[in-house]
Amino acid sequence: MKRILKFSAILAIFVFGIAATQSPSTDKYFEILKNIEIFTNLYREVNTYYVDDLDPGKLMRTGIDAMMESLDPYTNYISESDIEGYRFMTEGKYSGIGAMSKKMGDYVTITELYKDNSADKAGLRPGDQIIAVDGQSAKGKKPEDVNNIMRGFPGTEVELTIRRPGEKSERKVKLVREEVNVPNVPYSGMVSDKVGYVALSTFTRDAGRNVANAFKKLKEATPDMNGLIFDLRGNGGGLLNEAVNICNIFIPKGQIVVTTKGKVKDWDRSFKTLNPSMDEKIPVVILIDKNSASASEIVSGVLQDYDRAVLLGQRSYGKGLVQNTRDIGYNSKVKMTTAKYYIPSQRCIQSVEYEEGEPVDIPDAKRAKFTTRNGRTVLDGGGIAPDMEVDPHGESAIIKSLMRQNILFDYVTDYCLKNDSIAAINDYHFEDYDDFLTFLNDRSFAYDSESEKLLKKLKKESSKEGFSLTSEIEMLEKKVQTAKEGELKKYKDDIIDLIEKEIASRYYYQIGKIKMGLRNDKEIKEAVSLFGDLDKYNKLLANTK
Repeated sequence: MKRILKFSAILAIFVFGIAATQSPSTDKYFEILKNIEIFTNLYREVNTYYVDDLDPGKLMRTGIDAMMESLDPYTNYISESDIEGYRFMTEGKYSGIGAMSKKMGDYVTITELYKDNSADKAGLRPGDQIIAVDGQSAKGKKPEDVNNIMRGFPGTEVELTIRRPGEKSERKVKLVREEVNVPNVPYSGMVSDKVGYVALSTFTRDAGRNVANAFKKLKEATPDMNGLIFDLRGNGGGLLNEAVNICNIFIPKGQIVVTTKGKVKDWDRSFKTLNPSMDEKIPVVILIDKNSASASEIVSGVLQDYDRAVLLGQRSYGKGLVQNTRDIGYNSKVKMTTAKYYIPSQRCIQSVEYEEGEPVDIPDAKRAKFTTRNGRTVLDGGGIAPDMEVDPHGESAIIKSLMRQNILFDYVTDYCLKNDSIAAINDYHFEDYDDFLTFLNDRSFAYDSESEKLLKKLKKESSKEGFSLTSEIEMLEKKVQTAKEGELKKYKDDIIDLIEKEIASRYYYQIGKIKMGLRNDKEIKEAVSLFGDLDKYNKLLANTK
């Protein structure tokens, strides 16, 4: 009780401290104090009289998370146990075993290994289920809960009990935690005789320097390089200063990159390029998709506003908000939105509506118009629209279902049990599609298409309303089923591409997956083709009105 009253008093002092420094209306701070008192009284009553014993930390975390979720998807509480995950997002490194995981069924399953890190050296494999950690059952645990246990101080040990597909007995593996450093530029190279390629996975520390170094090496190795593909697909962003540094590679010193504007006017800032550029002439194509967000959208949007690069792919996510972290005691932090950012055309790309944490598509007619340096029309809100739109890969219902049900992952796990090795990436081709179809039959793979979902809804609603549409609906269902049976044939090439990438990742890690993906990537092919037609490239960047 004394601790609750002390907590309430500290909060009151904190609130009055804010009131003294910012001098807003007295009514607002009375309302804050009133609700703090209500909160502490509620917490005291529930803690004292609720029928079961409560975990104070868990109960408070539920309240804090609910409060944060009512604001926007990017304002979060970071507890002491979450710090390693936060460190990974900002620095690209953490202390742990060097493995990615996902919950499949009752257990968290390893999905990818970082080469030469602890999990890899200990012989773990993708597909291994984590049954227990340090003797404590992991059944039903969330991936973040398991990861929090596996992360810790470098040099300390953790024991995993794993169940490996194809083996009857479980095995125990001891691993030593270590510093895991995940490169933010996982691959760079030439995708044709004169077209270079650089992939950036996240805007962690030194991202700008690493991209610049990769670009420099490509130019030195291929002096007649006539185009660069910069891949930001799936890149969720990161550090703002690294976005500025990357823009500076292609645009000169002293150019505005982004302006931040928020409630605290003293914090509003404009960020400019600080150094001479590396190359202001070479044609650049930036690849973006629906998962390119935040700093990725700054870079792509800025180079679009300056007509410095052609954007190719799909409309980006639409995250135009700036987050800052503040310490709140006990080695915990709050990451909160403090401003919106505006790129050189003065547009803000922030999506203004969300459903379940995902941005809602905003029709172009409702988006404000702005212009690039050359006078091209660009729109604000709802992400960055590409200059060349390419249909997204893997958006069909059947591929989504194969991914959601982990069918492709499980098939490749089974494939690897039968094959100790594969040929080099350039020489390997998956040619046993019939074996994959047999695997699907054995797994009794089934999925509902969007059409089937609508027909089920129609059947239910028409029955409620007394309409006799049974025969008509059954006829439509048969037609849909016939069409579905051809889906595995229709999307054969796309499915094989996904299988090949997953197989490559098992034998050649992340770099193998990237190289395999480049071989079949239609967006890469479109970009290479564009560099071969500079008239088209220049026309896309010109104001043709």
